Formats: sequence, structure tokens, C-alpha cells
Amino acid sequence: MNISLDNSNLDRAASETMRHAMVSSQLRTNAVSDQRILVAMNTLPREDYVPADVRSIAYRDTALPVAGGRAINLPMVTGRLLTEAYLERGDRVLLIGAAGGYTAAILAEIVAEVVAVEEDASLAALAREALAGTANVRVVEAPLAAGAADHGPYDVLVIDGAIEHVPDALVGQVKTGGRVVTGLVENGVTRLATGRKTDGGFGLSAFLDSDCIVLPGFAVPQGFRF
Repeated sequence: MNISLDNSNLDRAASETMRHAMVSSQLRTNAVSDQRILVAMNTLPREDYVPADVRSIAYRDTALPVAGGRAINLPMVTGRLLTEAYLERGDRVLLIGAAGGYTAAILAEIVAEVVAVEEDASLAALAREALAGTANVRVVEAPLAAGAADHGPYDVLVIDGAIEHVPDALVGQVKTGGRVVTGLVENGVTRLATGRKTDGGFGLSAFLDSDCIVLPGFAVPQGFRF
């Protein structure tokens, strides 16, 4: 009797095993406690949202290098940022650093609408392809620091990477009372931070020192002081 093995089924099974391991070892052990986020990350095949040459390592506990000197964030970092955003079902979210669309896909499972900004043309194309059919996500190809004011205002700003400062242009697209989560680069150290926009202004508070990819285009302007 000849036995034929379906490699596609084997690949899917291996992917599922690695995905469950990612959730168990990288997320649950690092205070990613929002069950909606855990379910989404346990369900979505992360390899579908990264370039073909890094799909085999899509579930590693590391940043994934992509073209143009960019990288895709660690799963734990993305999970922690989304957990600290305290997402609500009716939220409209501005995502900066869409990369291949993975974080947008997670958000789409939880919130009402996602506008995902990506400035790298190849990554934006990958995101559009991966998110085709996801009705509540719009991918905008634009400079990361510019955001997508035409589609705002937003309840939540998620910056899926570390930056030196949050530009006024992005803060201005967030509603009063809106939440902001981001990575920060401070004296060469990357941290995760959360904040809220109020009538009195905007500020961030770091909650975890962590490896985090650095996004381009957010250098502190000359003469700027915290």
C-alpha cells in the first residue's frame, strides 16, 4: 500500500504547534493577559503576515529582519502593547508600523476599525495581500510619523516599535481621552510605554524595559527637550 503525505497539511500542523508554543511560552509568561489577544494570536497564522524568506522563523522569540533595514516586532512586545491599550469593541485604532499586517489582523479581531500605516512599499503590499477580505482594516501607505489624519480621529494609537518621541502630528489624531501605547528609545535603551491624551496635554509612562524594534523617522528634533 502506498502512503502519500500531504506536505501542506504537515506544514499547517507544524505551524499550529509552534503558534500554541508561542502563546504558552512567550505571551502568557510575560503578562499578556487579555484573553482576546491570546485567542487572536493563538489563531492567526503569523507566517502569513511576514515575507517568505522569514516564514520558517515566524514564531521565534526575536525580531524578524525584513528588507530596507526594517524588522518586525517580537510577538511578546506586540502582545504587551495591545494588552496595555485596554482595547474596547467600539474603538477606532491608528496603527503605526503595520509591517506585513500581523498586528492589524490581531486588532481587527477585537476592535471596530483599524487604520494601519506603513511607509515601506513592499511591506504595505504584503499587508494588503494578507489582510484582503478583512473588512475593518484599511492599509495606508504613508510616512509613519505622519499617520493618517484623513481617517481620524482615533480612540487608540498603537505604535508597534520604539521611537524617540511621539510627534504632535500623531497625538493630534487621537481623541481627548484616547490611549497611546508605544516603544520608546531612551539613552540607547528601549522601553514600552503607555499614555493618555487629556484636555491638559499628553504624556507617557514607561512600564517595561524590553527589546523592541526601532522605527525610522522619529528622531528627536534638534533643540527638543523632554
